[in-house]
Amino acid sequence: MVKRRVFFSFDYDNDVMRVSQIKQMGVIEDGSTLVSSNDWEKIKRGGYTAIKKWINDNMNGRSCIVVLIGTDTAESKWVKYEIEKAWNDGKGVLGIYIHNIKCARHGYCPIGNNPFDFTYNGQNLSSYVECFNPKDYDAYNDITNNLENWIERAIAKRR
Repeated sequence: MVKRRVFFSFDYDNDVMRVSQIKQMGVIEDGSTLVSSNDWEKIKRGGYTAIKKWINDNMNGRSCIVVLIGTDTAESKWVKYEIEKAWNDGKGVLGIYIHNIKCARHGYCPIGNNPFDFTYNGQNLSSYVECFNPKDYDAYNDITNNLENWIERAIAKRR
């Protein structure tokens, strides 16, 4: 299977280390959207317009958005913006709960709310978008073994 270019959407402050582990699985193409904390701080200092531009630029050319769901992901206005943009652009959209991926700073975290549970253009996105909850005893390997198929399913659903 071809390694897809995806955009990872997540709550940076709480989940960047978990996301880094998922990126390093090698299932998706290198160069996926993950910035250093220093770069993210620079982008944030640019305000709303700079953040929106960064998101739009980095979503360009991606076939799918993968929302990595931690404890606070559903409350992020930027995650919601990224979901809406991906939906409008016809990209594949999926969610993966990452509370069972251990973070060096925070350990494990409580499961987060479904970030697709909102009405957009008259549709409740949680009715259309699949969210996967990896095995609690082997979440890392479950994601490694299934991420590629989950991405392909999300892309196929949008065709």
